Amino acid sequence: MKIGIIGAGHIGSALAVRLVSLGHSVQIANSRGPETLGDVAQKTGATPVTAKEAAHYGDIIVVTIPLINIPDLPQDLFDGVSAEVPVIDTSNYYPHLRDGHLPELESGTLTESEWVQQHLGRPVVKVFNNILADHLEKAGQPAGTPSRIALPVAGDDADAKQKVMALVEELGFDALDGGSLHESWRQQPGTPAYCTDMHATELRQNLDSLGTERTEAQHAQFLANHAEQEKQMEAQGIRLK
Repeated sequence: MKIGIIGAGHIGSALAVRLVSLGHSVQIANSRGPETLGDVAQKTGATPVTAKEAAHYGDIIVVTIPLINIPDLPQDLFDGVSAEVPVIDTSNYYPHLRDGHLPELESGTLTESEWVQQHLGRPVVKVFNNILADHLEKAGQPAGTPSRIALPVAGDDADAKQKVMALVEELGFDALDGGSLHESWRQQPGTPAYCTDMHATELRQNLDSLGTERTEAQHAQFLANHAEQEKQMEAQGIRLK
């Protein structure tokens, strides 16, 4: 396939490495221009382009930039792109370390990806947000491996979700239907499924145990969990891209 990646940070680069190794043709973009992506191109084998070129290139598009930068993308980014092309969103909300406080996400009115979808003006599929980049690049395993990591895939378009789930499987992970985009809170930071590398049975049980509608108590607990995670990351000197 042709795959366009907008964002050349940890997740974008990890995806590019794996996708190129599987024989896909990958174009990758960042906010500073293709001329700044020489090292990324050398490492990944992807072709540096502008964000608009990446958005118009692929059979699948991946948007993997800091959540706070989503509104800065060109409003016409996807003009002319077929509605059949799935757009993957990998974003996570880090209010303390990077993004500041966004009222819609603090209140729980919207999930992260619903917020992204509103700004892009384009349906998105949520995946790759709850796995470490190093694991995404190196921990894929053949189908049927008992310890194979499962990744939740959430979205409202059934066809788009199936295409994305097939890509997840090809990358070496069990693709688990995570429900609608409104249910994608179950894979956001602070939840049990966030960066814990669950196998399919464990992940399915976890998602089912949370229900589909986030309660006020769940939202408060997961925000508190994530705040503690951010403090630990800050203490460890971890920087986000």
